[in-house]
Amino acid sequence: MLLKHIFALIFLIATTPSAWADETPIARLKSFLASSSSLTADFKQTSFDKSGRPAQNSTGKFYLSRPGKFRWNYQKPFVQEIVSNTGKVWFYDADLEQVTVKQLDDSLGSTPALLLTGEVDIEEKFILQEQGKEDDGMNWVKLSPKNEESGFKYILIGLNGNQLGGMELSDNFGQLTRIYFSNIQLNPKLDDALFNFKAPKGVDVFEN
Repeated sequence: MLLKHIFALIFLIATTPSAWADETPIARLKSFLASSSSLTADFKQTSFDKSGRPAQNSTGKFYLSRPGKFRWNYQKPFVQEIVSNTGKVWFYDADLEQVTVKQLDDSLGSTPALLLTGEVDIEEKFILQEQGKEDDGMNWVKLSPKNEESGFKYILIGLNGNQLGGMELSDNFGQLTRIYFSNIQLNPKLDDALFNFKAPKGVDVFEN
């Protein structure tokens, strides 16, 4: 599982169809980033190897509270958590009994994690290109990082009508991760404690 890349851009915002009818996918994406406050969603993730073959399927729950707070709870096939709060990101792998902590700051450059803070200009960090509508019915927008040392090639954001329904991430090692979302709840009231991470007893903690 590509844990170091999975804290990626995810924003789902719903409104009336008339408000979005004349907007391009890029304009909708900008509106998502400017307007979202909180959400929860189920997700299904597939990781592909260098040959394009599915390597692993994962499922879980995603939570977002802006600015700067998010949580990925991987439930199957392995228990893993990615939590962001107070300028840090915790990566917990229950099977490995290991926690890695990273600073969510300028050292992350134009990575997708920085977008989740709600404090970045996407046109400053990325080149945006509309990709048209695919067979899945979603309009896709490609985000290519301007920073060549970002660690990934691009992100594809899938817009499903008036909300975002999927994401695809390609890294510099030839690996691909694709995520689809369902059971979305927009702007729920989330307890701040949900974004507080405490390492379980007995696990190794590595902080960068």
